[in-house]
Amino acid sequence: MSDDSHEHNGRGQVPSRHRRRFEGISSRAYEHPADRSALVALRKLSGFDTVFKALSGLLPERSLRLLFLSDSVRVSDAQFAHLNDMLRDACYILDLQKVPPMYVTQDPQPNAMCIGLDEPIIVVTTGLVELLDEEEMRAVVGHEVGHALSGHSVYRTVLLFLTSLAVRVAWIPLGNLAIMAIVTALREWFRKSELSADRAGLLVGQDLQASMRGLMKIAGGNHLHEMNVDAFLAQAEEYEAGGDLRDSVLKIMNVLPRSHPFTAVRAAELKKWASSRDFQRIMDGHYPRRSEDKDTSVTDSFRQSAASYASDVRNSKDPLMKLVSDIAGGAGDLGGRVRRGFGGFTGGGNGGGASKDRPQGERPGEE
Repeated sequence: MSDDSHEHNGRGQVPSRHRRRFEGISSRAYEHPADRSALVALRKLSGFDTVFKALSGLLPERSLRLLFLSDSVRVSDAQFAHLNDMLRDACYILDLQKVPPMYVTQDPQPNAMCIGLDEPIIVVTTGLVELLDEEEMRAVVGHEVGHALSGHSVYRTVLLFLTSLAVRVAWIPLGNLAIMAIVTALREWFRKSELSADRAGLLVGQDLQASMRGLMKIAGGNHLHEMNVDAFLAQAEEYEAGGDLRDSVLKIMNVLPRSHPFTAVRAAELKKWASSRDFQRIMDGHYPRRSEDKDTSVTDSFRQSAASYASDVRNSKDPLMKLVSDIAGGAGDLGGRVRRGFGGFTGGGNGGGASKDRPQGERPGEE
């Protein structure tokens, strides 16, 4: 069990409370299926970590460590003691044996990251520290410790380096198309790894409302009295279900360049996981152990990942996902539905052409 009672920055004292500890927990317990399948496959490759870490001499990691050491504040008992307590507490709850070094760097943009090959480094910005309260920050620290436990810091650091290297040789004929395919796939994995880390943050903080508030404040700033969690989650519902096929395509185009899912979407995904049987089983002490990781089946992990994506498509309210589901189910008149869905892009014709009368619900000014 873990309890806390810290006072900092004039925010008052947080009442002590007990939180569950997950001894020997495997990161597979909280990883999104798509993230988990990739990590299981990578871990099964003999010598994979050794080879990747051997590349550290080619990477700017040593330079980054020196940069943070010389130009940021290292969290300790003497500096940002309340963050140090949170860090040790998060490592205790997730049973991470070695506490990673953590730095606070001057940057008004709220952000946090976990990078490194030899050992993970956690970095948080002053903008984030000043934005979040004690319990919200605890979820963020847990998020980053979750990245460390999953090994995301190793894979993300190297793959980002390889992606950067590939972009420099994009002048090779047809190389750019192949590189963009790799980058797109990597970003999809990154986005799923962020959902995994959000879950780890909830396991550490064990306060869903604090996790929700933190995400909402990252989206809307430190005006909590002007915001409402339920209304924020309603935005995610409207984002997923609203619009037509044209909006579905625009959503895809908007998300492709991003390494993180949209904040409202993250909040909705986390709330859904917190309501799931999987989360309740973890809280009841029933979860996969690290000692069992070596016996994990790659095939089973990929099967679970495929099933997760299929379930997302079936249950999605997004117009494009509904169309995909209908195609898979053999629904009729798909051509007509596509024409109607892309009505804003087509000219003339029945059931799809742009007209002077806008379809009900279409936003003014859209073209």
